[in-house]
Amino acid sequence: MIPLSRQYSSRFSDFVRTPSLVRSMAGLLILAFVLLLTVNVSTFVMIRRTAEANDRIEYAQQMRRASRTVLISMLDAETAQRGFLLTGRSDFLAPFERARGEREPALALLEQAAVADPTLRTSVARIHRLADAKLGEMEETLTLARAGRIGQAIQSVRSGQGKRYMDELRVAIDDLDALKSARIVERTRTSERAGFVTVVMNSIAGLLVLILALLSAWMVRRYVGEIQKAREELDALNAGLEDTVRDRTGALTRANEEIQRFAYIVSHDLRAPLVNVMGYTSELEQAGKVIDQAISEAETHGEVGADVVTAVREDMPEALGFIRASTEKMDRLINAILKLSREGRRNLLPETLDMGLMVQNIADSVHHQTEASGARIIVEDLPAVESDRLSMEQIFGNLIDNAVKYLDADRPGEIVVSGEDVAGGWVAYRVTDNGRGIAPRDHERIFELFRRSGRQDRTGEGLGLAFVRNSVRRIGGTIDIESELGKGSTFLLKFPKRLILSEPGGVL
Repeated sequence: MIPLSRQYSSRFSDFVRTPSLVRSMAGLLILAFVLLLTVNVSTFVMIRRTAEANDRIEYAQQMRRASRTVLISMLDAETAQRGFLLTGRSDFLAPFERARGEREPALALLEQAAVADPTLRTSVARIHRLADAKLGEMEETLTLARAGRIGQAIQSVRSGQGKRYMDELRVAIDDLDALKSARIVERTRTSERAGFVTVVMNSIAGLLVLILALLSAWMVRRYVGEIQKAREELDALNAGLEDTVRDRTGALTRANEEIQRFAYIVSHDLRAPLVNVMGYTSELEQAGKVIDQAISEAETHGEVGADVVTAVREDMPEALGFIRASTEKMDRLINAILKLSREGRRNLLPETLDMGLMVQNIADSVHHQTEASGARIIVEDLPAVESDRLSMEQIFGNLIDNAVKYLDADRPGEIVVSGEDVAGGWVAYRVTDNGRGIAPRDHERIFELFRRSGRQDRTGEGLGLAFVRNSVRRIGGTIDIESELGKGSTFLLKFPKRLILSEPGGVL
């Protein structure tokens, strides 16, 4: 057995090697998919880079604001310091404390940035050192003023040390601001380049997809044109073919009707000599009885030989028995052929059938047989169907009769009739038994005329299942069998949910 992977590989190789519209369309779709995937991945990467650049720009702006906050807070503290020294009013100390509180978060942000970016450590350390020095100088003057040593405090301010701290702090902050501004400009350009590349790639991809779409449309249009041309050629062929089919169908119908009439006539004509044979056989039996009585009377006088007695009392009855059995069998066969012929000529009459009730009535009609053998028939819920009542009764009647006839005596018999609706406007039924079963070689031939399977210990001529298949096909259905010898059989029936006739008595 060829592995599935090898089969799929072989089929794929054939598909790739064979030129076709499907292969071309598949190639274009794969190409478009790969192109879109590439563009999406590239766009995602560019967007990520742009987002990272924007985040860095935003962080740089925060650092610039933080450095400016440090400078502004130190200026506010210096203003508050000088106001307190000039006026001695304690309310000037509140702005000083507020300014000192504002500088701490700003310095913390700068320190955090310096940890992440070692190139900023020198600048941040310088700003921090100068800010602390300026704050220390201001706190020292305020301490002197609170102690009543205003002159010393003012002298400390006039020394210019605080001013030097502030000037150096401005320079340090300006240097950091210039560095961050340069980086912001660089990263802004990087973000703009990434955005431009993204736009260009999407534009190119859109153009390529448009080209692929136009190519696909052209191929589909060409394919549709070829289909239309082929359809026109097919219509031209069908125009003549329909007449041919109609003529041949008419001829076939007439031939079928002729065969049915011939079967009916032949069967009818065969019955005439058969009836004569059966009649003369009865007369011979009566004559035999008269001769037997005469021989009995002659035996009392010893006038009859033993060979005459044997011929009359043994040979003649045996021969007549064979003749009667053969004529009765021939009569049954002729009746079966007549039945098939009449069924083929009977008009079908569709009606809605309660299949559960119909099959239950059939099961009840053989109750005496199932009761005697200890068997049972189970009729499950069966879906209704619109079909010919007589045909359905004969089909299920024959199948149930067969199931009862061939039950296995070694186990309690059970026959189950079930069914369900099937997609597509069909209905399926199953007749299952646990009887003798049928050998696989006989699954098809049991539906042939005069053919039977297994032990021939039951009466019958092998016509029932042939009649069933003929009836099933006539109402548009199918019949199959699943069976295993010694385990039982299941007959599978499938019918259209609604029987539609093309003409009175015929199936569409």
